[in-house]
This record gives sequence, C-alpha cells and structure tokens, in this order.
Amino acid sequence: MSALFEQSPFDPATDRRIVIVADWLPPDFGAVGQYMQMRAQSLAERGHDVTLVGLSATAGSTVREQHGTGSLTEIRLRTSPVPRGSLAARLLWTIQTNLRLVWAALGPMRAADGILFTGSPPFLIHLLVPLRLLWRGRLVYRITDFHPECLIAAQDRPSRMLGALQALTNFWRRRVGRFEVLGEDQMRRLHDEAGIPADRITLVRDGSPVAFTEGEPVEPLPAELGDACVLLYSGNYGIAHEVDTFVEGYRLHHQSGSGRVRLWLSATGAGAEEVVARLSALNLPFHRSRPVPLERLAGLLKAPDAHLVVLKDAFVGFVMPSKIYACLGSQKPLVFVGSAQSDVDLLARGSGLPYWRISCGDARGLAAALEALADRKAAS
Repeated sequence: MSALFEQSPFDPATDRRIVIVADWLPPDFGAVGQYMQMRAQSLAERGHDVTLVGLSATAGSTVREQHGTGSLTEIRLRTSPVPRGSLAARLLWTIQTNLRLVWAALGPMRAADGILFTGSPPFLIHLLVPLRLLWRGRLVYRITDFHPECLIAAQDRPSRMLGALQALTNFWRRRVGRFEVLGEDQMRRLHDEAGIPADRITLVRDGSPVAFTEGEPVEPLPAELGDACVLLYSGNYGIAHEVDTFVEGYRLHHQSGSGRVRLWLSATGAGAEEVVARLSALNLPFHRSRPVPLERLAGLLKAPDAHLVVLKDAFVGFVMPSKIYACLGSQKPLVFVGSAQSDVDLLARGSGLPYWRISCGDARGLAAALEALADRKAAS
C-alpha cells in the first residue's frame, strides 16, 4: 500500500476526530480530492472519526458511513466550475469557495483533534491559520501545489501584487506546525525559499490511486491509432505542463522521422486544448478522448506502449505530477519532458523501466526518444 496510507500524523488513541478540507471529490475529476478521499477512508478504517469537506459540480450532500472502527462523513458543496477566463474571476471564485468550505467545516473543526488541508483550492492557509484560535486541533498542511508560486511562474513578467501575496503566504506558512510534501523537490522549495524548518516537513508521496492486477480488462486502442506505437498522455494537462518541446519534437518525428509514434491524449486542461489546436494546425495524427473514471484507469494505463509526462522548468518543486505513480505502476516505458531536478526524474530513474528524459527546449531530443521508443516496440 502507498506511503500515503502508511504514514499518518494522527494517532487514533489521541487524535480521534479528524477533519480534511479538499477540493473536487470523486466522481468529479481532480487528483487532490481523489487522494484525499482515499486518505479519509484509510484514516476511518484505522479508527478515526473523519469529516471530509469538498466540492461537487452536481449536487450538495452529507453522507456518513462506518469504516471499520471509525467513521467517515463526506460533506459536498455544490460549486460552479473554476472560471478560466481571467485571473480576477479565478481569484474571486477561490475566495468565495474557500469561505464556503471553512464555514461548512467550522463545526467539525472546532471539535477536531487534527485538521488536514491541502494546496487545492489555493490560499486556504489565509483563513485556517489566522482562525486557528477557534479550534484546538493541530493543523497539518499537505502542500500539493504551491500558490501563489504557480501563478507567478505562469506570468510573463513580475507582479507586485503576487509578490506581496507570496510574502504574506510565507508569513502564514511559518506558523503552521506540520507540513507534508509530495517530493524532495517540494521539500527543497519549502525549506530554502519559504524558510520552513526541515524538522516540520515530512515527505509523504501520493502513490498510485489504482492497483494493477492480472486479467483486468484493458481499454481498447482507438481505431485511428492503428498499429502505431501509442504514447498516452492521461489526466490533467494544465498551465504547468510543457507544450512547446513536445509539439515541435512530435512534428519532427512525423515530418522528418519515421512517424511511427502516435499520441493518445486522454486529458483535460488548457495545455490539452493547446496541444490539440497546434497538432491539428500542423495536420499531425493523434487521438483525443476524455479522462476515464477511476474504475477504468488501470485498464487505460495498461493500453498504450508508453506514457508521456511533461513539466515546465518554472514549476519544478511547485507542482508534482501525481500521475507518475500510476504510470510507473502500469510497468510501461516512460517519456518525460522536464528537468532532472524534478522528482518525476528521480522516481522514473529508480523504477528500472525503459525511460527517456528530454530537457525542455530539446525538440530534437524528443524526436530521437520517439524513434527509440518505436524501435523498442518493433523489436519486441
């Protein structure tokens, strides 16, 4: 079982009541909510009474279930999707959503022995830390994505407002008693740049959200991919994920190379839309589909010849692509466009699987990796 479930900052003997605040809960698509639901179930099975507060795109609800010697209460708040059109609209949505989450969780938090919150939705820290005198439970911050650092990394030029917000965020971070990080790269960022003492930071990796078993159904390959060597990108493809190097390398592979590798894009997000638009404009072959439900994820990840992971250099240590764990669990080769400083590279190199890392900007390197991947399939 994943280290996510093996390591817990809470002891059932002294920390009976736990509250977890997250974002989109399954079946809505969101890696953070997915992992926090699994975390909540595991804590309940260990004997905790857990309240999980999150978001739903369809309907609000409150459901309580017994799990072993503990219990799990899920509180879902019906919420509109995140507006992507402007930064101001997104910040307003975040403020309103965070206020609703804290209000819904306020009663359970006042009675809780421990409170676990994440980096998604962003900026919950600006409410939970200043209000910590309202409850006795200790705060644990699972810093999934760094905000406002991700906003800053996405900007073309420095912003005084975001710089001031970062300074305020670090002020509140230094007043949190315990952090969980997803990787060594995040640990370095939190310690070196935010000034958090190392003894308050624990590395707790996500792990794969699905188990791979013999004989499980495998998703059929889309017909238009034919007999090609199939490279799958699955999940979220957002602003943190590299586009330029992949598109140019893929173009070189098809227009100057053998063109044996074809992309299967089972993804959502701004990056996915950009990849689709650019590949379509270049008249390059690919297949686009929606992400599959969690119960079909293992079958999807077993279907291709290899997996694609991408990450912009500016986001190393601020974002940890959690898909890496399930991709490695599928035992398929991996192509990574990103930095050697990312924990994606650390995990992939240690997996023993066929692996190619290409630096951002090295389109010819990606084209060469795609040729090597196709050669490997041809030889098998």
